[in-house]
Amino acid sequence: MDATQQSPVERSAIRKVAVRLVPFVALMFFINYLDRTAISFAGPNGMNDDLGLTAAQYGFASGVFFVGYILLEVPSNIALHRFGARKWLARIMVSWGIVSLLFTWVDSVGGLYTLRLLLGIAEAGFFPGAILFLSLWVPARHRSKILALFYLAQPLTTVIGAPLAGALIEQHGVFGLEGWRFMFLCVSVPAILVGIATWFYLSDRPADAKWLTQAEKDWLTAELEGEAKTKTGSGSHKGGVLAALRSGRVWTLALIYFGFIYGLYALAFFLPTIISGFEEDFGTTFTVLEKGLITAIPYVPAAIVLYLWSRDATRRGLQTWHIALPALVGGVSVPIALFMGSPAATIVVITITACAIFAALPNFWTVPAQFLTGAAAAVGIALINTFGNVAGFAAGYVTGFLNDATGSYVLPMFVVGGLMVLSAVLMVALAKRGRVQTGDPDEKAVTKA
Repeated sequence: MDATQQSPVERSAIRKVAVRLVPFVALMFFINYLDRTAISFAGPNGMNDDLGLTAAQYGFASGVFFVGYILLEVPSNIALHRFGARKWLARIMVSWGIVSLLFTWVDSVGGLYTLRLLLGIAEAGFFPGAILFLSLWVPARHRSKILALFYLAQPLTTVIGAPLAGALIEQHGVFGLEGWRFMFLCVSVPAILVGIATWFYLSDRPADAKWLTQAEKDWLTAELEGEAKTKTGSGSHKGGVLAALRSGRVWTLALIYFGFIYGLYALAFFLPTIISGFEEDFGTTFTVLEKGLITAIPYVPAAIVLYLWSRDATRRGLQTWHIALPALVGGVSVPIALFMGSPAATIVVITITACAIFAALPNFWTVPAQFLTGAAAAVGIALINTFGNVAGFAAGYVTGFLNDATGSYVLPMFVVGGLMVLSAVLMVALAKRGRVQTGDPDEKAVTKA
């Protein structure tokens, strides 16, 4: 729907949600992604040497985070549905902030594994909870735009976080800590502070928002309740679990998301290490801060492409190619990066990969909300994200293991590329079976579960 066709109350309600909620939830996501990927900055900048980690051990430490996350993801989202997003997201943030703080004093490989496992347990449910929370505030036709604004936090975490981490790591000796330990200290405190603020700042639903007028509350509530009546799902926890588990679309989307997240975390966990390898491969020398700045380069255009691609999906209505085409481009470009003849050429290809991954993700997350509601939405989104977290574990461990076994990143990156291409194929197959709504975003298409 064009903005000129929207009623004044619709325009004002969506604008207020975009201004009041999205930046805050995006800030939460920024801190979340920075804390879970801080190990990628610490590893090649002192932590691996200090703790005596091999590539496989580092990969396992990166990936074991997802074991705890996977085990508690669905229960956490059921709890969020029961207790409300405000309380549950606040609890999650404070918990992971405390665990993240403990990385400052880790002194063994076993201790690192334990803390990464506990960090995953503490963070379990945050991302699907945030997606679900935002989906409960805006009608489907506005969701691509809202989720794109939220998702901007992920590439921007690296744009801002990589140089910031590099600068913090260079501060050796502050409080008597090695630079990588000081970095862990500094990135953990914001999670605790913002978690406390979340308790007071968020509202669980439009009807509770004091910053909306009564007309805006009524319009949002009516639109969202009208959509809920056309979807598959149950308001009960038992019915919601069964509806999600029986849905072929949920399982197919879970497999598609697996490929996306495998590529995302292979890039996130190993890009700083690959950049450090430029010194040996091309005879270059970089400071820690310079490495952080180079790591950030692919994510600046990725943030721009993410926004523009999602804006196009909002304008045209979500099309299959909004998700499948980026997956295909990303899958093809990943292994090509390893055959470039210079650091600059390598970064250019990695930038294409990053743009492709981030172009697909926010549009992908509009699909589950097309057909699930209530507890089924909470469980379905958590189930899909759980598969993504399996990929997060696999990407870290398998990439490190294959690198140790073969002595290079060639085979690991071909695995990444193959999985992303598979995601593209599955997305096309899902659409051809009529299980994804595409076209005009105002069409009220209903498909079978």
